[in-house]
Amino acid sequence: MIVFDLRCGGGHVFEAWFASSAAFDEQRDRKLVACPLCGDVQIGKAVMAPHVGPKGNRATSPAATDEDRRAMLARLAEAQAQLLSRSRWVGSDFAREARAMHDGDSEHAAIHGQASAAEVTALIEDGVPVAPLPLPVTPPKQLN
Repeated sequence: MIVFDLRCGGGHVFEAWFASSAAFDEQRDRKLVACPLCGDVQIGKAVMAPHVGPKGNRATSPAATDEDRRAMLARLAEAQAQLLSRSRWVGSDFAREARAMHDGDSEHAAIHGQASAAEVTALIEDGVPVAPLPLPVTPPKQLN
């Protein structure tokens, strides 16, 4: 089996599997291959980036063990904890506070909190620099 990236006359790119290159040609010529998005049967091969494996003389990295993954997560958690210790929790006011700082209505400070997907999208669209934290954060009032 071989997979091809295909392009229809409308410019849609999609992927399809064939027994061989000749099988693709035969099915295309018989108009059996159609774009799944628009149904166009004027199909051609799109430019593909082939998978090229590492050179034979290159050593491959060993797979990470569970212990390695736990150690990496612990380092990430420690780094996040250090950053959060220098940041102010603003809870659900995050979007309002971030926008106020961006607009110059309040002093810039490191903050973290909660925001809905819609709030984050609006902030990003307006050029307000925000980034998700890599690990979940428990709000201070919920800590034991």
